[in-house]
Amino acid sequence: MIIGNGRLVTNDPEHPYYENGAIRIVGEVIEEVGNFEDLKAKYPDEEVLDAKGRVIMPGMINAHTHIYSSYARGMGVSKPTRNFPEILENLWWALDRSLTMEDNELSAYTTYIDSIRNGVTTLFDHHASPNAAAGSLFTLAEAAKDIGIRGSFSMELSDRDGEEIAGLEIKENVDFIKAMNTDEQDMIKGMFGMHASFTISDKTMEKVKVAMEGIDAGYHIHVGEGREDQYDSFEKYDMRVTERLLGWGLLGPKTIAVHAVNVNGRELDILAETDTTVVHNPMSNMGNAVGATPVLGMLRRGIRLGLGTDAYTHDMFESIKVSKILQSHRLANPTVGFGEALKLQYEGNPAIAALHFKRPLGVLKPGAYADVITLDYYPHTPFGGDNWKGHLLFGGYGRMTNDVVINGKTVMRDREILTVDEEKILARTTERAAAIWPNL
Repeated sequence: MIIGNGRLVTNDPEHPYYENGAIRIVGEVIEEVGNFEDLKAKYPDEEVLDAKGRVIMPGMINAHTHIYSSYARGMGVSKPTRNFPEILENLWWALDRSLTMEDNELSAYTTYIDSIRNGVTTLFDHHASPNAAAGSLFTLAEAAKDIGIRGSFSMELSDRDGEEIAGLEIKENVDFIKAMNTDEQDMIKGMFGMHASFTISDKTMEKVKVAMEGIDAGYHIHVGEGREDQYDSFEKYDMRVTERLLGWGLLGPKTIAVHAVNVNGRELDILAETDTTVVHNPMSNMGNAVGATPVLGMLRRGIRLGLGTDAYTHDMFESIKVSKILQSHRLANPTVGFGEALKLQYEGNPAIAALHFKRPLGVLKPGAYADVITLDYYPHTPFGGDNWKGHLLFGGYGRMTNDVVINGKTVMRDREILTVDEEKILARTTERAAAIWPNL
């Protein structure tokens, strides 16, 4: 297939932009990038997806989200919810304890539908359903295969629901990693999920180390999201959270330390020295009033820093916008945040994906996976290789996504998702959410 006849943004520094560009896809891989008319003449028998002047660009990567939170949209919380611990207890933990395996499946489909509609082709999910733990990651993966999205999945381990459930969560993580992190496919991968230091005891940490012996998949864990994480670590272990994770050998390139809001300079040095990945989630941090990730300090230290949504939205274009504003506001300096926000999405997230998937993602070049979107963005000012990121930061929105190709297969065409019955899924999801809400 050839995708062309549009403004081609490659995110490849060597060939960043083609005014009337095209890519040729063979199987799941991009074979050639160039001028639309040239490629069409060279391969006259190829199917052509005509972008009709739209922006053609790599699919967006969401480096941290929560599928299990899907039912929360529009849901009220009756108990007093005045701070971050109460948000966890009264909203998120109440919801995830209520989920059945059918709810996991429906939440997965609705998250994928929203993600695809907003141009996201790869997501890193951090799942929780303690009372439907066994088999849950496999359920999320089957739904991902069905709709055609690429993803990394892990299950939040914690002690908050007792030793038996914690054991099931450990087993689910390990079983899933062993099943998915093979050479047979590269659409679905596994990591070992952990909720946060303050919900995981040393006894459970020891079980994790035993279960993960010889497995190099990385850990996906919230780090210093709220101050309470640090207070707990000081009180119980006389050290900061990042120091505790270092002591347990959990840090490293494949590990995702989510948020890292309430961390100090020494902890940033530890993250840099261990080459640990950090993912910033600006909208969630602002909504929960936990603070702001020190993005500039991390980048100065060379920390691999990506961007997620924490399921606050599924629109990475929104997340980029808010990331820019938050850093400018945090430092009371309008000259910072712009380049950093762009770096997180268009450099950091592809670098994170490269540690978990075999071929490049987030870039359109020969040898990369064919994860491509087209945007209904028709600029009214000059647009090119030197300013496309600024255009999309201020003018791009996920809802502009018109076409989505993932792994060389067309998943959405002219805003219609082709792989699943969207109407049926949304109708059943509405029924299940309505049944669960009263119990919360």
